[in-house]
Amino acid sequence: QVVNYAPFTLLPSTVPSALFEQAYAVQQDFNLLVDAISQNKEFLEHTLASTIKVDDFTARLFRIYTQVLEEGLAQSVFLGINRSDYMFDCGVDGTPALKQIEINTIAASFGGLTSRTVAVHGQVLKVLGKSKEASHLLPNNPSKGLALGIVKAWELYGSQSAVVMFLVEEVQRNIFDQRCVENELWNRNIRVIRKRFRDVFEEGSLDDAKRLYMDGQEVAVVYYREGYVPKNYDQQNWEARLLLERSRAVKCPDIATQLAGTKKVQQELSRPGTLERLLPGHAEAVARIRATFAGLYSLDMGEEGDKIAAMAIADPDRFVLKPQREGGGNNLYGEELRQVLEKIRDSPERTSYILMDKIKPQPAINYLLRAYSPLQVSECVSELGIFGVYIRQGKEMVMNRAAGHLLRTKAIEHADGGVAAGVAVLDTPYLV
Repeated sequence: QVVNYAPFTLLPSTVPSALFEQAYAVQQDFNLLVDAISQNKEFLEHTLASTIKVDDFTARLFRIYTQVLEEGLAQSVFLGINRSDYMFDCGVDGTPALKQIEINTIAASFGGLTSRTVAVHGQVLKVLGKSKEASHLLPNNPSKGLALGIVKAWELYGSQSAVVMFLVEEVQRNIFDQRCVENELWNRNIRVIRKRFRDVFEEGSLDDAKRLYMDGQEVAVVYYREGYVPKNYDQQNWEARLLLERSRAVKCPDIATQLAGTKKVQQELSRPGTLERLLPGHAEAVARIRATFAGLYSLDMGEEGDKIAAMAIADPDRFVLKPQREGGGNNLYGEELRQVLEKIRDSPERTSYILMDKIKPQPAINYLLRAYSPLQVSECVSELGIFGVYIRQGKEMVMNRAAGHLLRTKAIEHADGGVAAGVAVLDTPYLV
């Protein structure tokens, strides 16, 4: 009924080209890592053991994961579309360094809308008489890169008449972002249907070979743009999710890959030796990945966790407290962090969070254009995301690439939150 333009910055924001290149160079390594974690049942069980005791949402995902493994996986082609997000940390000496905030393995968004922002910023620069600067903006089309991953998975599934199903939310706020990817598929004569969990519950079925049917149409690929937060689920929706996971269709992501993107896994990866165990024989990839890690700390019960909780309570401005949630707007900072930790410091509830060093980027000046928002100059910080796409068939990696980037910028008074959370806006990197 009501359409607002997607929020964006008036001007592109500067990004150090060395860090931009570093973020691209490590993306294939992160794709390999996510895929390795998703296949490692022992690692996921061990890592999430304390979390699933206190976090019902992660526990329910984990139950579906184990049930599907026990039945035997019907799916043989695996498609990963992820986005690894970074900020530029200006350390003690002021030299910026690339530090990973998180990796999103489900419903990683804005690949579509950000494919359009380069043209917007190019136009603004030309209007300002900066044609030379406009010509320096890099082309960027993640929607095409993401679609190529879905196309390849559809081909490998091996049924010309099968459709791609976008699993979408009840209320569509970010529909045009999805349409960009969808239109790339229609342009290649691949049929796309858009369905909600409710539709899957009412219309979905599996045949004897575990092929998934919706309305009598065979589904080759299920692309999730929903299902990453507890409020996406009621009992029917959990049953629909189980049906999808049991099917032969290529899920993007399958449930193991969604679990690989949890904060607890992120924190475990920073422990000495973990990357080496997950990626044996990939010493250079391990070094590239590790160079992007910020300090991450476990709040598991015991002496180590007690010490870390006390350290954060004593100096809350040094840290961020993160729950096991996607979608922005969930993290705790400063005084709020201290209050929550004081309340749960002696309770197992603290194990559902991880603690991370707070990254301190160098602010820059820009204007944030948002519907119904006054236009004023703001001190801003940016977050760079790199989209990754990979496909594995059985044990063989058939595609592994970076698929474009996303720059989001927010005013410095907002500690947390993405574009969908109403805080950050779309931006374009201007490399310096």
